[in-house]
Amino acid sequence: MPNVGMALIQISNQTTKNLGKKSTIRFTQSICPDCNMILDAEVFERDNKVFMSKVCPTHGECEELYFGSYELYKKFSTYWMDGKGAHAPNVMIDKCSCPNNCGLCSNHLSHSGLANMIVTNRCDLTCWYCFFYVKKGLEGAYMYEPDHTQIRGMMKTLRAERPIPGNSMQITGGEPMLRDDIADVIKIMKEEGVDHIQMNTNGIRHAMDPEAAREVRLAGCNNLYLSFDGVTARTNPKNHWEIPYALDSCRKTGTTVVFVPTVIKSINDHELGGIIRYAQKNMDVVHAVNFQPVSLTGRMGKTEREKYRITVPDCIQRIEEQTNGEVTIDDWFPVPSCMPLTNVIEAFSSKPKYELSIHFACGAGTYIFEDEETKKFVPLTKFCDIQGMLELFEDKAEEIRSGKNKYFTMLEVVRKLKGFVDSKKQPAGLDLAKMFGNILMKRSFDSVGSWHVKGLFLGMMHFQDKYNEDLERLQRCDIHYVTPDLRIVPFCAFNVIPEWYRDRIQKKYSITVEEWEEREGVKLEDGLYRGLMRRGAGDELAAGCAKSQMFHDAAQATM
Repeated sequence: MPNVGMALIQISNQTTKNLGKKSTIRFTQSICPDCNMILDAEVFERDNKVFMSKVCPTHGECEELYFGSYELYKKFSTYWMDGKGAHAPNVMIDKCSCPNNCGLCSNHLSHSGLANMIVTNRCDLTCWYCFFYVKKGLEGAYMYEPDHTQIRGMMKTLRAERPIPGNSMQITGGEPMLRDDIADVIKIMKEEGVDHIQMNTNGIRHAMDPEAAREVRLAGCNNLYLSFDGVTARTNPKNHWEIPYALDSCRKTGTTVVFVPTVIKSINDHELGGIIRYAQKNMDVVHAVNFQPVSLTGRMGKTEREKYRITVPDCIQRIEEQTNGEVTIDDWFPVPSCMPLTNVIEAFSSKPKYELSIHFACGAGTYIFEDEETKKFVPLTKFCDIQGMLELFEDKAEEIRSGKNKYFTMLEVVRKLKGFVDSKKQPAGLDLAKMFGNILMKRSFDSVGSWHVKGLFLGMMHFQDKYNEDLERLQRCDIHYVTPDLRIVPFCAFNVIPEWYRDRIQKKYSITVEEWEEREGVKLEDGLYRGLMRRGAGDELAAGCAKSQMFHDAAQATM
């Protein structure tokens, strides 16, 4: 339920108003990409695409593509909901002042769905589009690696969050596996009560050192959030050769994997279907693919931004084309569409439950299953009336809140579930109605894991940048960073305005690169990956997809 009394950003006009060739959708606030001044912004439709426009009195107008399809924007916007908010905020304010004073503040509308902790800013790669790793020689370069006391303090801050204590942690960097004590870091997190821990990694150390993979799994790391940008050496030079070995290590240790492609227009957006096909070939260990349209950092002209800018609908369209229509635009739903399921469980249990209340434009998802005979994808929407099921959940949640007997109501919900599932089209071995029934009656999402064995989750998450920052989205962000000054900062404040958050906070708890090198007795560059698995593979890079075994595996997934 929405947290009544919160000061929201006021939307002056939500009606459609014709302004020449464009139609206003709504008004929000954003920031100037040059000076960070908070500006009024207009979100509008033109040529069936959604744009944002804002004008800085000093630096002029900035217009940016916001959402690549107005039709999909309208569909997704029907799931716009407010979350529970922060009941134990770290920053108390009387009036909303996004993006100032993040931490979480008393006006934030979502609890932490996934918390990130940066355990190092060292990396063994130097990817051109990445803004996370320390670059030696740059003015102001610093080395950030929180100690065990700071890590425990950050975990206590996360677990103190209310009404939902943070329970899902992503270890990130830099490259977390560069820390020799990474297993000890994971153990501290588990000691503080977090159930789910995943590691954001390039997988190189898992490929090179299976024993290290075993150690982090035994320490409590459930899942790898594995960078994977394409099925050819040209699109994914950073870990193309290492991925198969990393997957083997995960198989042997019982570690599940999420592929995480950073999608860049004109660079790798032609291989989204191939990435899904390669995941299909490895569904025993790869349970999801989460595409991330690139966030454009640094000062870029409009022509350069248009070259690289890609949005959630653009990626979805390419996936439909590249899977030969097996996964269509209609199969996708925005992240907050799962809120009705949370609402009915919450009404039944009379206790606050975990929810995903982010803005509808932030991300989307769908589930696909493999037909055992044809090996083609069967999306969840092909055999389940998702919309009807969600409406049932919301209606029954409201009935329980209105005083109707919750036990009889929930039995009615479970009884009706089979009516939304076409059992003839449902993949063999899957009983969707039973799974949802277990979720509802047990009042937990533990049963969701049962369908990962037979299916693949496809996700999409578009993090913001200074050109498209929408403060209404920021207020609803549920992917957060825990920091050593004991704050919880939304992703799209922490990274979009690093001079206010990421760099400012980390510098306070860092040492210089030179001090670190003297203390450790090594040079920063000594930790760079030298491509040991790539020796003799140079001709493959030159040939692009022609000689890539991974490319052929992906191409043959449906043969």
